[in-house]
Amino acid sequence: MKRIFFTLMVLSLLISACGAKEPVAPGNTLQVTIGDTHKTYTLAMLKALGDTQATFKGVTYVGIPLTTLLSDAGIDPANLSAVKAVAVDGFSANYDPALFNLPDTLVAYARLEGPLANNELPFCMVLPDQEGKLNVRMLAEIVALP
Repeated sequence: MKRIFFTLMVLSLLISACGAKEPVAPGNTLQVTIGDTHKTYTLAMLKALGDTQATFKGVTYVGIPLTTLLSDAGIDPANLSAVKAVAVDGFSANYDPALFNLPDTLVAYARLEGPLANNELPFCMVLPDQEGKLNVRMLAEIVALP
Protein backbone atom coordinates (compact mmCIF):
# COMPACT_ATOMS: atom_id res chain seq x y z
CA MET A 1 0.00 0.00 0.00
CA LYS A 2 2.80 2.40 0.90
CA ARG A 3 4.54 1.60 -2.37
CA ILE A 4 1.41 2.43 -4.38
CA PHE A 5 0.94 5.71 -2.50
CA PHE A 6 4.59 6.67 -3.05
CA THR A 7 4.36 5.81 -6.76
CA LEU A 8 1.21 7.91 -7.16
CA MET A 9 2.85 10.87 -5.38
CA VAL A 10 5.92 10.74 -7.59
CA LEU A 11 3.78 10.40 -10.69
CA SER A 12 1.61 13.38 -9.74
CA LEU A 13 4.69 15.53 -9.08
CA LEU A 14 6.15 14.60 -12.45
CA ILE A 15 2.91 15.39 -14.24
CA SER A 16 2.54 18.78 -12.55
CA ALA A 17 6.17 19.65 -13.28
CA CYS A 18 5.72 18.90 -16.97
CA GLY A 19 3.02 21.53 -17.29
CA ALA A 20 4.96 24.24 -15.45
CA LYS A 21 6.88 26.92 -17.29
CA GLU A 22 10.63 26.84 -16.84
CA PRO A 23 11.54 29.53 -14.31
CA VAL A 24 13.79 32.35 -15.42
CA ALA A 25 17.16 32.14 -13.70
CA PRO A 26 17.60 35.14 -11.37
CA GLY A 27 20.97 35.93 -12.95
CA ASN A 28 19.35 36.41 -16.37
CA THR A 29 16.86 39.07 -15.38
CA LEU A 30 16.87 42.76 -14.60
CA GLN A 31 14.72 44.24 -11.83
CA VAL A 32 13.45 47.81 -12.12
CA THR A 33 12.35 49.01 -8.70
CA ILE A 34 10.70 52.06 -7.20
CA GLY A 35 9.74 51.72 -3.54
CA ASP A 36 7.91 48.42 -3.04
CA THR A 37 7.02 48.13 -6.73
CA HIS A 38 9.20 46.25 -9.17
CA LYS A 39 9.11 44.87 -12.68
CA THR A 40 11.32 42.05 -13.91
CA TYR A 41 12.76 42.04 -17.43
CA THR A 42 14.29 39.20 -19.40
CA LEU A 43 16.61 39.64 -22.36
CA ALA A 44 13.70 39.02 -24.76
CA MET A 45 11.60 41.67 -23.02
CA LEU A 46 14.39 44.26 -23.29
CA LYS A 47 14.94 43.46 -26.96
CA ALA A 48 11.20 43.87 -27.60
CA LEU A 49 11.43 47.47 -26.33
CA GLY A 50 13.70 48.33 -29.24
CA ASP A 51 17.36 49.09 -29.52
CA THR A 52 19.82 51.87 -29.95
CA GLN A 53 23.59 52.07 -29.83
CA ALA A 54 26.20 53.84 -27.72
CA THR A 55 29.98 53.58 -27.69
CA PHE A 56 32.21 53.42 -24.62
CA LYS A 57 35.99 52.98 -24.86
CA GLY A 58 35.81 51.93 -28.52
CA VAL A 59 33.12 49.27 -27.99
CA THR A 60 29.67 49.82 -29.48
CA TYR A 61 26.87 48.49 -27.30
CA VAL A 62 23.28 47.72 -28.21
CA GLY A 63 20.53 48.30 -25.69
CA ILE A 64 17.58 50.33 -24.58
CA PRO A 65 17.76 53.94 -23.37
CA LEU A 66 17.41 54.00 -19.59
CA THR A 67 14.55 56.51 -19.80
CA THR A 68 12.62 54.19 -22.14
CA LEU A 69 13.07 51.30 -19.71
CA LEU A 70 11.93 53.41 -16.76
CA SER A 71 8.86 54.57 -18.67
CA ASP A 72 7.99 51.00 -19.64
CA ALA A 73 8.18 50.06 -15.95
CA GLY A 74 5.62 52.79 -15.21
CA ILE A 75 8.14 55.27 -13.81
CA ASP A 76 8.26 58.87 -15.01
CA PRO A 77 11.96 59.83 -15.24
CA ALA A 78 11.00 63.51 -14.79
CA ASN A 79 9.85 62.73 -11.24
CA LEU A 80 13.11 61.12 -10.11
CA SER A 81 15.96 62.63 -8.12
CA ALA A 82 18.36 59.79 -8.94
CA VAL A 83 18.71 56.30 -10.37
CA LYS A 84 20.92 53.61 -8.87
CA ALA A 85 22.39 50.76 -10.92
CA VAL A 86 23.21 47.64 -8.88
CA ALA A 87 25.46 44.82 -10.07
CA VAL A 88 25.10 41.12 -9.25
CA ASP A 89 27.99 41.42 -6.78
CA GLY A 90 26.44 44.42 -4.98
CA PHE A 91 28.54 47.14 -6.61
CA SER A 92 26.40 50.18 -7.39
CA ALA A 93 26.55 53.59 -9.01
CA ASN A 94 24.16 56.51 -8.65
CA TYR A 95 23.15 58.77 -11.51
CA ASP A 96 21.62 62.21 -11.21
CA PRO A 97 19.05 63.42 -13.77
CA ALA A 98 21.76 65.04 -15.91
CA LEU A 99 23.18 61.52 -16.51
CA PHE A 100 20.20 59.17 -16.50
CA ASN A 101 18.18 61.39 -18.85
CA LEU A 102 20.85 61.43 -21.57
CA PRO A 103 19.54 59.70 -24.73
CA ASP A 104 22.69 57.57 -24.99
CA THR A 105 22.60 56.27 -21.40
CA LEU A 106 21.79 52.64 -22.14
CA VAL A 107 20.96 49.41 -20.45
CA ALA A 108 22.97 47.26 -22.84
CA TYR A 109 22.15 43.65 -23.64
CA ALA A 110 24.65 43.06 -26.48
CA ARG A 111 27.66 44.42 -28.29
CA LEU A 112 27.29 45.43 -31.92
CA GLU A 113 29.51 42.52 -32.97
CA GLY A 114 27.73 39.96 -30.76
CA PRO A 115 26.88 39.14 -27.15
CA LEU A 116 28.21 40.99 -24.13
CA ALA A 117 31.54 39.84 -22.73
CA ASN A 118 31.30 37.26 -19.93
CA ASN A 119 32.37 39.86 -17.34
CA GLU A 120 29.49 42.15 -18.42
CA LEU A 121 26.61 39.65 -18.32
CA PRO A 122 23.69 39.61 -17.99
CA PHE A 123 23.37 43.36 -18.74
CA CYS A 124 25.47 46.48 -18.33
CA MET A 125 25.03 50.22 -18.08
CA VAL A 126 26.67 52.29 -20.80
CA LEU A 127 27.28 55.99 -20.21
CA PRO A 128 29.50 57.26 -23.04
CA ASP A 129 32.07 59.88 -22.02
CA GLN A 130 31.75 59.01 -18.32
CA GLU A 131 34.29 57.37 -16.06
CA GLY A 132 34.41 53.59 -15.98
CA LYS A 133 32.89 53.11 -12.52
CA LEU A 134 29.61 54.58 -13.79
CA ASN A 135 29.41 51.91 -16.51
CA VAL A 136 28.18 49.15 -14.20
CA ARG A 137 28.78 45.63 -15.50
CA MET A 138 26.82 42.53 -14.46
CA LEU A 139 23.74 44.71 -13.95
CA ALA A 140 20.98 43.10 -11.87
CA GLU A 141 18.76 45.98 -10.72
CA ILE A 142 17.82 49.57 -11.52
CA VAL A 143 16.47 51.43 -8.49
CA ALA A 144 14.50 54.61 -9.17
CA LEU A 145 14.70 57.21 -6.40
CA PRO A 146 11.90 59.81 -6.20
